[in-house]
Amino acid sequence: MSADDIPDPPSRPSRAGRDLRAAIGVGVVLGAAVILSLLMVRFVFIGIAAAAALVSTIELAQAVRRAAGIRVSLVPVLIGGQAMMWLSWPFGLRGILISFAITVLGCLVWRFRDGVEGYLRDVTASVFTAAYVPLFTAFAAMLVRPEDGAFRALVFLICVVASDTGGYAAGVLFGKHPMAPVISPKKSWEGFAGSMIGGVLAGVLSVWLMLDGQWWMGALVGAALVCSATIGDLMESVIKRDLGIKDMGNLLPGHGGLMDRMDSLLPSAPLAWMMLFWLIPS
Repeated sequence: MSADDIPDPPSRPSRAGRDLRAAIGVGVVLGAAVILSLLMVRFVFIGIAAAAALVSTIELAQAVRRAAGIRVSLVPVLIGGQAMMWLSWPFGLRGILISFAITVLGCLVWRFRDGVEGYLRDVTASVFTAAYVPLFTAFAAMLVRPEDGAFRALVFLICVVASDTGGYAAGVLFGKHPMAPVISPKKSWEGFAGSMIGGVLAGVLSVWLMLDGQWWMGALVGAALVCSATIGDLMESVIKRDLGIKDMGNLLPGHGGLMDRMDSLLPSAPLAWMMLFWLIPS
């Protein structure tokens, strides 16, 4: 048998558990689009966030429909979700909350069309979807409202990305002690320590350099966002385990669905908005 006839050895999956090249490439493209939008015309970021909320909402609704037969009222959730996003710009928190209240009412009425059976289950899922995706994302959109809004949004994103990256690297290299073995066996306390180191350092540097804040302010923001990002990751793991699925979708190579990349950002957005405006008023 010649050398050319010898089959290549089967490729072994990396400890990372994903296609790293694809994941990094997609991450770079998405990150570049967000950064450019913030640095050039910061309100374009609202459009990007609104599009991300729309796609993620559809992915979540389709996932629960396929896995559990639960019917999310997509029409009122999508329309109401976009209202939350776009009304956050001129009307702030009031616009978001009024839009959410109307969305809930819309879900209650829209579900009448499918009769009585499963009504409470479907309405509950619809309200959860509206709160979990567009409501949380709207707080990220509100970050860009003030004059320094582009930098506020960048601080939020940098801290969460640093948390995810630090946790991922530390977990792959050193992870031995599971944080929540039933929910997410691969998430370790060593990974959480890496997240905390990366997130706090990112918070200190970004708040100091971009918002002229004190180092301790950045440390507080970074630590808080590490905790919320970790909780967000665990939240989606719980949802996916409950549904018996691996990913919410397959839109992004190496990542799964867009919703699978939004998990740590969603609960972090309202916390970032609250902490940054509390510590560094605009």
